[in-house]
Formats: sequence, structure tokens, C-alpha cells
Amino acid sequence: MIDPNELNLLLAARHPDPFAVLGMHEDEDGLLCVRCLLPGAQSVELINADNRRLRARLRPHGDTGFFEARLKTGERFAYRFNVLWQDGQRSILHDPYRFPPVLGELDVWLLAEGSHLRPWELLGARPREMEGVAGTSFALWAPNASRVSVVGDFNAWDGRRHPMRRRPECGVWEIFLPEVFAGAHYKFELVAADGRLLPLKADPYALRAELRPATASITDALPAAVPPSADRARANAPDAPVSIYEVHAGSWQRKHEGADWLDWDELAGRLIPYAIDMGFTHLELMPVSEHPFDGSWGYQATGLFAPTARHGEPAAFRRFVQRCHEAGLGVLLDWVPAHFPTDDFGLAEFDGSKLYEYADPREGFHQDWNTLIYNFGRTEVRNFLVGNALFWLERYGVDGLRVDAVASMLYRDYSRNEGEWVPNHFGGRENLEAIAFLKRMNEVLGSERPEAVTAAEESTSYPGVSRPTFAGGLGFHYKWNMGWMNDTLRYMARDPIHRKYHHGELSFGLMYAFSENFVLPISHDEVVHGKGSMLAKMPGDRWQQFANLRAYYGFMWGHPGKKLLFMGCEFAQNDEWKADHSLDWHLLDSDPEAGLHAGVQRLVRDLNHFYRGCPALWQRDFTPEGFDWIEHSNGEHSILSFVRYSANREALVVVICNFTPTVHGDYLIGVPRPGSYAERINTDSLHYGGSNVGTPWSVARSTPQPWNGMPCSIRINVPPLATVILEWQA
Repeated sequence: MIDPNELNLLLAARHPDPFAVLGMHEDEDGLLCVRCLLPGAQSVELINADNRRLRARLRPHGDTGFFEARLKTGERFAYRFNVLWQDGQRSILHDPYRFPPVLGELDVWLLAEGSHLRPWELLGARPREMEGVAGTSFALWAPNASRVSVVGDFNAWDGRRHPMRRRPECGVWEIFLPEVFAGAHYKFELVAADGRLLPLKADPYALRAELRPATASITDALPAAVPPSADRARANAPDAPVSIYEVHAGSWQRKHEGADWLDWDELAGRLIPYAIDMGFTHLELMPVSEHPFDGSWGYQATGLFAPTARHGEPAAFRRFVQRCHEAGLGVLLDWVPAHFPTDDFGLAEFDGSKLYEYADPREGFHQDWNTLIYNFGRTEVRNFLVGNALFWLERYGVDGLRVDAVASMLYRDYSRNEGEWVPNHFGGRENLEAIAFLKRMNEVLGSERPEAVTAAEESTSYPGVSRPTFAGGLGFHYKWNMGWMNDTLRYMARDPIHRKYHHGELSFGLMYAFSENFVLPISHDEVVHGKGSMLAKMPGDRWQQFANLRAYYGFMWGHPGKKLLFMGCEFAQNDEWKADHSLDWHLLDSDPEAGLHAGVQRLVRDLNHFYRGCPALWQRDFTPEGFDWIEHSNGEHSILSFVRYSANREALVVVICNFTPTVHGDYLIGVPRPGSYAERINTDSLHYGGSNVGTPWSVARSTPQPWNGMPCSIRINVPPLATVILEWQA
């Protein structure tokens, strides 16, 4: 019978190897003994699994809930327990301790070396069958724990019921629980190496989670893989039109002010038609992974594999992505591998040790956000993150990931004073482990989902962010052009009378425009934390504010680089973004300035639709052959003009920007070839709320007079505070 010391360890939920004691085992005489721990049970019978024939009555050890029996046979058989509980209820239960290991030997070694591309197929809670019995397998990486149990609504959240088996080769704990199905709530109860009982932990690989403030994980089926799509590959290519609408799903619209969020199906019914009508090619969703704090906007996630419960079940998010693709709209996700929150139920000191984070706070604590930094030097942590990136692309079919806060990952001294950071082993400031992780992530995604893309939010001059890893780069497809955004917004905030002294803030971006594959980002970061709305950044009276904003958008859509615009900026919100409120849609119809707001919205719509149909504006975004200056040094009049070319220079447009309120009549502009130049966009059009200088859809015909270094020239009326885009016609 059981050794008293082992029984005490079981009853205290401290036994290091419960599978060695519980279940069916041979004793020293070659006979079978069966043991179970079922707190709250009054009696337990051992019955055949198939015909429920009684085989033995297990003897209780007092009222401890521990039962055992010695059988008069050495032949193993499939069995179940017939349990009479103290409240009079009766249950027929499979014994989890009669089932073999969950993980195969190859799986164990791939997890140990951090090379399994899809660790989410093995770890977490996954519905499956074992020996013909349906249930859920649970597996958790916690190498420094002395005991791990799965607890949930299926076992009264009692850590004594289901302690797990440890696989020492990889530090994973595992168990198969029969007849636990999708929808069960669960967490893991861990005991640290020093004997401390840790706070209950949510599953790092959970596919679904409770809505905050509840924090349990929920069992769910793994979504089926989404086949690669040639259509999406073409839509995401560097020579394709890419105009991104950045959206916070919780505040784009709400059911009514102060009410609940829209669910994914409601968002699909409203957001997708709107984005299509506005001409955007992609949505970029701010982080959708589960997060406990609304005010983090998703950037402090505790459930990287679980779409947030705020908008419904995971299957609804998958439908949302599918409906986007059916409408021809791409979906990018904001993804956060740089840091994670300190919540007790999350990854912080997960098994009682600094497991997911760096141990030294000079490496592992992010001072800007009071969060923890992933230990990029640990293979299992890198594999967790790389696997998560692939998961969203493969199992939800999203088009790509915008990787947040890359600069904070690249440098060990990021936002730290001298003495507050640890140099790399060469004595430098670069985080070599993070760099290796980013390269690995991009290589895996490029190999497994070549139709998808990644974009880096990277604010420094780190070289080769959007260059292939084989060429020494980080392997991203795109990089956010933070320098362009900062320079041009600083310029636009100036009074037009002073702009002539700062003309280089507009033109400087072309000095490095082709060093990376740039996205021009007007993101949520530009309209929060006291920065004001895009409209509020613009100087002058109300008419001039709207005119400045329209001119800026025209300049942005004409400039080399893919486009990104945050929600609400397309209709010139008055106030900065508030994550707990709907956008101010009333500005489009009930505000006294509704015509001006609607005018900006019409302009963005027209810019997008013209952009998508004009290869000169996107086919050669990333090569100097697609761009020529016409006039870049006319600071005195704050005028810029340039040419954009399609592939092989077969098509071209001329972009003219005037950033003063002065009209320039009969203005001479050099053009690269003879022909007619039709006005396609004029941000000063009456249609957009402008003064209507120049005639929309007018045509300027070239003369052979050379000008601005060009062989021909045209004369146009340059409107005030406006951008004009002319399309060449032979």
C-alpha cells in the first residue's frame, strides 16, 4: 500500500511525480494496485471502462479523499471510477492517471531546443482523443516549478485533483483530462522550487480567455489553418497600392455612447463597408490579443494567442478576417513582442523564477511602461514569440504584423541612463539576442507564409530594417517612417509666414526615402496624450486649419511610401482620440462645420481611389527611379513639386504643394515630357471645402520651354494651402 510520506505529499499537493503513485501500477508482487485522490468522495468503485462491471471497491484513507485497492491480477485493463460524493451525487469518471504521456519523444526534444515552429499545437489546452476517449490535453512549460496542477470549473479549482506529469527533458508539465471539453474555464496552480504556492496562472498558450476583470483561460478548439492566398500575396506586395486604415476596435464605433463594444460580426457589418467605400486597401487593428487593462489599448497583453473577449469568441474574429478578405480588404495586426505586463496571473515570475523575462531589472524591466521585457536570449521564449507570430498568420489568415516598439528591443540602453543598462558581450549597446529573434521571426514567417508581410515601428536609424536577413538586414518588409512623420508634422504646425525658414523639414525625407521600404504613418500615437487631433495641429483660423490638413494629406498621398492613417483623422476629428468613446461621427452631419469635416472625408476617399488606380503612385515606392524632383528649394514661396513614375516610367503624375495661403496664378512648372496634364486631385476644390482656385479636372498642355531642369513646362494656377496632383496624358 502507499507509503505514508508519499500520501502526505499528495494530500499537501506537493508530490513531484503524481503519475508514479496515482493510477494503476504493479506492486512488488507483480499484482496491480489502483490509487486515486478525489477530495469530497464518499466511496469509489473500480469498474471496467467498456461494460462497467465491478472490479474492486477502493479503500478510503480516512476522510482524506485518497482511495486505493490491490487487485488479484497482473493484467492491466481500461477502467473507470464509479464515485459516490458526500453530497449524494454519483459520477462515472475516467482516471487521468491511466493515460500515457501527452507529448511524443520528438515533440519533447523540439520543444527543448526551441525549434518547433508551431509550439501552440503541443502546449496549452488542446481538445483530443486518447485511447478512444475524448477530452483535453494540458501542457505547460514551467521548468523551475516543483509541482503544477491544472485547476478549473471541472475540478472545483482544487490543485490536489489534477497534478501534472513533468517531462524533465524540456521542463514541460502535462496531463490528459478525459471529458473536459471546449468552454471549460481553467488556470494552472504552480508551486515554486522553494515551496511557495504561486498565484494561479493563466495559460500562456490559451486560445480563449475570460472578459476582464475575470482572468481564467477557456478551452477551445485550435482554428483550422487558413490556406495561403495568391490574391493576398499580390495585394501585400511592395509594388502594390497599400493604404492602411488603423483602427482601435473598441472605439471606432460603439452600440451607443457609453455602451458595450461592437462584436466582430457587428464590426464586419459596419467597418468593412466603410473602409472599402473610403478606398483603403488594408485595416490595421491595434492589438487584439487578450489584455486586462482597457487603458493599455492592447499593448500590455496577457494572452498572446487569444483574441480579446471584448468583441466575442475567437471564431467571430476569424469570420471578421474572412469577410475582410472576401471584400478585398487586407488585415494587419499590431503585435507586441517587446514587453509584457506584471499582472500576477500572467507571465511575470511564471514558475517562481524569472522565466519569460530577463532576471536583471537593468535588462528585464521597461521603465517607460512599467512592464517586463522578454528574455530574447532564451530559446523557449524566442520560440513562444515566433510561434505566436506564425499562429496569427496561419490560423487566422491575417495579412501581416506591425511589430510594436522595435527600437526598444534593438538597444539595451533604450530610455535608460548611464549605469542603468547592461552592455552586450562585445561591450556594445545593441541587444544581440533581440536582433537574432527578429531575424528568426521574419525568416520563419517568410518561409511558412510568404504572402504575408511584417512592418517595424522603428524610430532610429538602425540600418537595414526592411532588408533581407541574407543581406544583413532584419528581414521586415516595411518600416514606419517616423522621421518623415515628425519632420513634416513639425513643419505643418508652423505659421505659414515662418515656413520658408524650415523648408527642409518637408524635403529632407527624400534624402533617405529609398534607404528602407517605408510606410508613412499618421497613427494613434500622433493624436493622444495631449498631442491633440490632426486638425488641432494645424495653424490659422478654422478655414486655414482645414486647408492645411487637406494640403498635408495630398502631400502624403503623393509622397513615396505606403500610407497609414488612424481612424477619425480621415474626417478631421476636433478632439484627440479617446479610447473609451466612439469617434465623433456627429461631426459629419450635425456640427456647424459638418461641410468642412465631410470635405476632408471626401478628399481622403478620392485620394485613396485615385491612388489605387494610379500605378505611378505605388509601383516604384522604394526605388529612386520612381521619383524626380521638379522644385525642392523654393522655400521663399513654400512650394514643392515632384514627379512620380510607374514601372518603366510608362505613367507619371506631377505633384505640386503650396503651403502658404498665397495664390500663384499662371505659375510655370517644369514637366518631364510633352503632352497634357489633367488635374486629378486639387485639395482646394469646393468639393472638399476649399476656395476652388483652379478648375477641377482641368487640363494643362505643355510647351517646349525648359524649366526646373525639365525639357518642357506647363502653367497652372497654384491654389492656396493646397496640393494638386496632375496626371500625364500623351
